[in-house]
Amino acid sequence: MQEVENKNNLNTLFDVQTIPKDTQLREIVDQVKSENLRPVFNDYFERLRRGKHLEPYQILPGQYLCAIDGVYHHSSDNVHCDQCLTRKHKNGTVTYHHGVLQGAFMHPDKKQIIPVMPEPIANADGHQKQDCEINAAKRFIKKLKTDHPRLGIIVTGDGLFSKGPMIGEVLAQKMHFLFVAKPADHKYMMDWIAAFDRLPQVVSTDLKGRHHKYTYVNQVPLNAKDDAPLVNYIHYELSNEAGKVTYRNSWVTDIEVNDANVVRLAKGGRCRWKIENECFNTLKNQGYCLAHNYGHGKQNLSHNMYLLTLLAFFYHQIFELSDPAYQLCRRSLVSKKDLWERFRVLIQYFIFDSWHDLMLKLMINRGGIAFLSKM
Repeated sequence: MQEVENKNNLNTLFDVQTIPKDTQLREIVDQVKSENLRPVFNDYFERLRRGKHLEPYQILPGQYLCAIDGVYHHSSDNVHCDQCLTRKHKNGTVTYHHGVLQGAFMHPDKKQIIPVMPEPIANADGHQKQDCEINAAKRFIKKLKTDHPRLGIIVTGDGLFSKGPMIGEVLAQKMHFLFVAKPADHKYMMDWIAAFDRLPQVVSTDLKGRHHKYTYVNQVPLNAKDDAPLVNYIHYELSNEAGKVTYRNSWVTDIEVNDANVVRLAKGGRCRWKIENECFNTLKNQGYCLAHNYGHGKQNLSHNMYLLTLLAFFYHQIFELSDPAYQLCRRSLVSKKDLWERFRVLIQYFIFDSWHDLMLKLMINRGGIAFLSKM
């Protein structure tokens, strides 16, 4: 790191006066309670809301779409703790891993996603039964409502969640749901729907000649139980110019479906993949090094390193929504990984008084890097 007249980029860019060695840093992070980071997520989310940056994320008037999914960030055949999940193999070996149930607000037309504080998928002290994604999701839903009590939320997720207990938990927290409903998982419901002579449809053709067909029906039982929740069903098919179906999917929701909102709801259900691609894939492959082993620790290190990595990603999403200099850098360098590498090189050789100065000096101008001021 460059140092000039007792100045260096740790001081000027990060406001860090001293930094411990790797081992000491891991010991400190290991002792920090993970829940202490929740207010950080909530504070920056609230700043986005107050700054009106979240208004374009409304999928329906006053309603915001929060996708949930599980991801695993630590795996080892040797290093483990009491909170580790275990997977026993046929050859007698055991794999230990940590994971989280992650949530993120998103919109079909917005590239940026807004992550929130995740819920660890981890074995609790004294519990014999192993934790799972569903149980973590139920805990996550309660905390999400506590963190954002006045926000209208539609929770979306894959077919794992379109079951009675999970739907009941979402409704109990006075939120809406939009879950994938695979026909093979809901045979009773599909038989009920098949009994209708005709279902409402919305059909359209886009500029590429593709055909979009949305079919829906309201108030059908999710399963054959006496206390089965009544849900509203949406089916979507995409066909090419020749009429061949190239994509299909279906969802259940508690929101009454009609001709005016069925397209928007289906788009909301489809954009659930963003949590896989825009979040998890970015964290793994675009320079955030989610899969890197920073150490397991004895208490909270593994989970805290995931949270710190997620916060870095969160800040960059905020910059993409609100900071003109950062936006210009992102337009110049599409790959985030490439952008981080160029930042890293500049920081090694030059002292910058602020991040704004650094970003203004790094722009792509056809022939290469253009510096807007002399160094």
